[in-house]
Amino acid sequence: MTNFEHIQAKILNESDLKHLLAIWQKASKKVVFTNGCFDLLHYGHIHYLSAAADLGDYLIVGLNADVSVQRLKGKNRPIKDEKNRAHILAALSVVHAVVIFEQDTPYELIQQIQPDVLVKGGDWQTEDIVGADIVLAGGGIVKSLPFIKGHSTTSLEEKIKRQ
Repeated sequence: MTNFEHIQAKILNESDLKHLLAIWQKASKKVVFTNGCFDLLHYGHIHYLSAAADLGDYLIVGLNADVSVQRLKGKNRPIKDEKNRAHILAALSVVHAVVIFEQDTPYELIQQIQPDVLVKGGDWQTEDIVGADIVLAGGGIVKSLPFIKGHSTTSLEEKIKRQ
């Protein structure tokens, strides 16, 4: 398998995800889940994803589809389409799987995955994290990881506009 094929293999549909989860669960592996738009990948994202991956054996990233990003962030977003964003995330060694979802929240995806650990960025209070109820009911952990100040896609977008 080439490196690019390995990257593509980490971008999963729902049936591939179910199959992979069954393998990981049978091996008693700890699954971590996070989600987001990840539009312009930056240092803050890398730090966040690395910290999330440290909380378990496998990190699954739920990626907002283009239609979802546009509803959440406005008509000028995403800057990069979902195919680009998915491949960039899948190329990271700390990410084990990427799943694109079209809903505004990953609630249904979290129900399907039943992760051991649910993670979001520091702007989320633990009790407000979508899917926290599912993970906590299953005996899992919900964490809000701190942001790295000065690193956000919005600030990058603003900087580009000023140029």
